[in-house]
Amino acid sequence: MTREEKSQVIEDLTAQLAGTNVVYVADISGLNAETTSNLRRACYKAGVKLEVVKNTLLEKAMQASDNDYGDLPTILSGNTSIMIAENGNTPAKIIKEFRKKSDKPVLKGAYIHQAVFIGDNQIDALIALKSKEEVIGEVIGLLQSPAKNVISALKSGGGKIAGILKTLSEKEG
Repeated sequence: MTREEKSQVIEDLTAQLAGTNVVYVADISGLNAETTSNLRRACYKAGVKLEVVKNTLLEKAMQASDNDYGDLPTILSGNTSIMIAENGNTPAKIIKEFRKKSDKPVLKGAYIHQAVFIGDNQIDALIALKSKEEVIGEVIGLLQSPAKNVISALKSGGGKIAGILKTLSEKEG
């Protein structure tokens, strides 16, 4: 690969990293062609971009990026693939699903909305992450809950007050 080709790859990787807040770094070496094809297909269906990259070029792209990848560049050794997604937990779910049949892919690390996760033992924590839409839905549900309780209390309370007043007026008479 010529120097110009390397600089072009670094530029492309830097642009990809700048365009996302979710980057997983994984090792998919040792997977046969059919399994790799299945992994790529699963990633494509889930909206995850899977790409095999050279460690040195990815490290330079991370350094050139505005994002702070923390210790993520230090784990770049051996075969490396990146998974770029919109939702923080989608690549983790794909990795977990594939690990039911194989010992790969192995999670090296992840960068999710300025948080850095290092190591394969982080996979369950990453799966538990909620998407932006899920968090917004929960907040809206929590905000609606007190309003529904007040309305419910007023509806039922109105009937109770009317009943008490009727009972009191009947006792006086």
